[in-house]
Amino acid sequence: DPSNNWTAAGYLANAIPEGNPLMGLWSSMAGSPLIDMLNMWGLTLAGLALILGAFVRFSAFWGAVMMLFYWAAALEGGILAGLPLAHGWVVDDHIVYAVLLFGLGAFGAGRILGVDAYLENMEFVRRNRWMSLVMG
Repeated sequence: DPSNNWTAAGYLANAIPEGNPLMGLWSSMAGSPLIDMLNMWGLTLAGLALILGAFVRFSAFWGAVMMLFYWAAALEGGILAGLPLAHGWVVDDHIVYAVLLFGLGAFGAGRILGVDAYLENMEFVRRNRWMSLVMG
């Protein structure tokens, strides 16, 4: 609920690990109403679209981008600090989710168990073939 003044500022300003190579970027984003809105609405809309199977390629892409941002925010001390791989920067839940989301989009999962197959048969979408690029 946006009326409760939720903000990512506390996390972006205080919870990013020391030595994060993008610390300046995260600090500059802290307290930005645009970042707060994009985070809340991005997660909500991408999640709803994926649950419904609507515009799967588009929503899976942006969901994966968000996961990559969350992954980058958790980096500590650069690339070599991620070794050993068992608990490092490669084997991370955000990377796994990003790969799965890219896979959902690549395989057109919305046409199988979603409403994308129905939407693609609508006259409006048939007249605007570019829309089929964001469905799948």
